[in-house]
Amino acid sequence: MNWLEFPPLASLRAFAAFAQTGNVSLAGDALNVSHAAISQQLRALETHLGASLLDRSGRSLSLTVEGDQLARALDLGFGAIDAAIQDLKGADANRPLHVSCTSSFASSWLMPRLAGFRALHPEINLMLDPSPNLVTLKPGGIDLAIRYGKGDWPGHEVEMLLASPMVIVAAPGLLKTEGKITPAELVDYPWLDELGTTESTNWAEAYGVKPTELKSRIHVPGNLLLDGVRSGQGVVVTVRMFVEDDLKSGRLVELFCEDDSRGYHIVTRPGVLRPTARKFVQWLRRQ
Repeated sequence: MNWLEFPPLASLRAFAAFAQTGNVSLAGDALNVSHAAISQQLRALETHLGASLLDRSGRSLSLTVEGDQLARALDLGFGAIDAAIQDLKGADANRPLHVSCTSSFASSWLMPRLAGFRALHPEINLMLDPSPNLVTLKPGGIDLAIRYGKGDWPGHEVEMLLASPMVIVAAPGLLKTEGKITPAELVDYPWLDELGTTESTNWAEAYGVKPTELKSRIHVPGNLLLDGVRSGQGVVVTVRMFVEDDLKSGRLVELFCEDDSRGYHIVTRPGVLRPTARKFVQWLRRQ
């Protein structure tokens, strides 16, 4: 197809609307423009094609043989486009909103608030994908992800949702001594890690402790992580936001804090979000 020789789409739409309605004014109403604008587009199309599409000899305009030929082609072409668009919109509207996040975020922050979103938008079906893996966001797949970090994920739209540092916490009953504990002393304690993550390893390496020196580590699903630390089963690296009430009540003790610019971010692919995804992002911001 030679696009450089293709007539302007506006003139083709004007001609198709006229052929469908048989009237310049009605064609203008269909396209929300004036009848003068329709007439101008019809003449421009005839000039572009070098052919007479309209018979102006009578009291009203009618299609010539050439005009009828083009009208039938446009009816087929625009009809196929309209059908495809409606199919795509329908399929997209029926597809659940797919959200990826860690299981710890889902259980500690998202699920307790999700009833509010459902009350506002009962028509939106949600699919939560609790996974520690960084997922690929692509059309027809996962719509958005909520991820913890500094927000440096190239090729994505990133917006800070909740700023909160990482902390090392434990139940008071687990601790062998009172007062400050050094990183080297923590190697003798049991550790709990969320499945699929390496938070304890990252923390140990940052403080000059070899990960192999950590004597006991248990990997559990994120929704069980905080239950484990509260019951005194191990030391945990987590986001302070998840344990603020525990720290205030004395149920947990903060041993270290990584006070930096990290937090949970809303991560989307560049481009226009689906309407359901836009509503979910707007709701997240209000939280």
